[in-house]
Amino acid sequence: MILKKIIPAFAILVMLFTLQTKAQQKQVIDQVAAVVGKNVILQSDIENQYIQYRLQRGISGSAETIRCQILEDLLFQKLMLNQAEIDSVEVTDDQVNQEMERRLRYFINELGSQDKLEAYYNKSINEIKNELRRLVKDQMLVQEVQNGIMNKVEVTPSEIKNYYRTMPSDSIPMVNTEYEIAQIVKKPPISIDEKLKVKERLFELRKRILAGERFSTLAVLYSEDPGSARKGGELGFYGRGELYPEFEAVAFSLKDGEISEIVETEAGFHIIQMIERRGEYVNVRHILLMAKVSPLALEKAKNELDTIAIQIRNAELTFEEAVEKYSDDEAKGKNGLLLNPYTGSTLFDADNLDQQVSFVIDKLQPGELSDPVPMITEEGKDAYRLLMLKRKTTPHKANLRDDYNRIQAWALQKKKQEAVDNWIREKSSSAYVRINENFLDCEFDYNWKND
Repeated sequence: MILKKIIPAFAILVMLFTLQTKAQQKQVIDQVAAVVGKNVILQSDIENQYIQYRLQRGISGSAETIRCQILEDLLFQKLMLNQAEIDSVEVTDDQVNQEMERRLRYFINELGSQDKLEAYYNKSINEIKNELRRLVKDQMLVQEVQNGIMNKVEVTPSEIKNYYRTMPSDSIPMVNTEYEIAQIVKKPPISIDEKLKVKERLFELRKRILAGERFSTLAVLYSEDPGSARKGGELGFYGRGELYPEFEAVAFSLKDGEISEIVETEAGFHIIQMIERRGEYVNVRHILLMAKVSPLALEKAKNELDTIAIQIRNAELTFEEAVEKYSDDEAKGKNGLLLNPYTGSTLFDADNLDQQVSFVIDKLQPGELSDPVPMITEEGKDAYRLLMLKRKTTPHKANLRDDYNRIQAWALQKKKQEAVDNWIREKSSSAYVRINENFLDCEFDYNWKND
């Protein structure tokens, strides 16, 4: 199959491609390729995806084989949509609209403006919304049905062991060196004086703009938002609920060209200029300045961690006790262990580590504590931390003792796939399915020809 039977949420780019292809089609002669319940698959649906797959690298096979595979993937999706209708599965209008607006904003930002979006598709924004809303709703219903199948699946310890024991020895993957790391963080507070200094700088920039200097030029020179500064501070179109609440409230209240007063958010301090408003979307530019932690406060944090490190090394308190008592990190409830955002586990492959962390950890032995090292918090603020290497594995073939959680995830994924396979076989044999005679020679994985 080209697509996995376990369907992920449709990618934005796939949705964009679908709309783009439909927008560019002229008088296309179409026909029904298949019907599942009340849901129709058109020849054009298959052709749209066929073009997309051919543009991707690594897709092999004859045109007929690929089209048959695409049709079976679409049959699976329509089968789930049909089941959603039978089971009265629902998604709320708010859920659909929120996701639809998110994707629509993506399209607008890709093309540059709402006007360009409408011109590109030769449709009004309301027509585009209506089409996109239907596609998004269908996708969300399919996802709900799939989740209903897979969420019931669990694996027992005996199933995990059996899964591992039945793996061919030459198929057991190698596991690279992995690290388990914990930290104690000190986040120095930002003083009132530092905040006042930033507000004064921003006030001066606002005065210069009001006196005639270009907002975009000053944004390039001074804004500390790396994503927008190089574009003259321009953010692109955003809808409601997608920006910091304080920022959004001011942005939506501005008139064309108007400059805001200073606005404080979690990111820092801003001044905002309205570029354009289109319905429920605004495009603004801003200048962001962030209050910095003072060198004195940073030095104090470093010295505090030095003292804590000495206490831990002298066995006056354990690392875990120090985490609980002194760390400003939100992960302190997990004894300071870092969580790998890619896997959800506490183990990190070297490639997943922050470069600075990797440099420090590479010099430590398991159980050894670093000296205080500087860091940048998720909020973009300066801080210091102690790092401890809790565990370091050696490259090895996956095994139950060292890699139980990993093998559990593999076994669970396999069982979920089997549950989906069984569901398809059951439903495809009982649902109303009719396939155009042009596709009756396709070699499907499942029995769709239930005449």
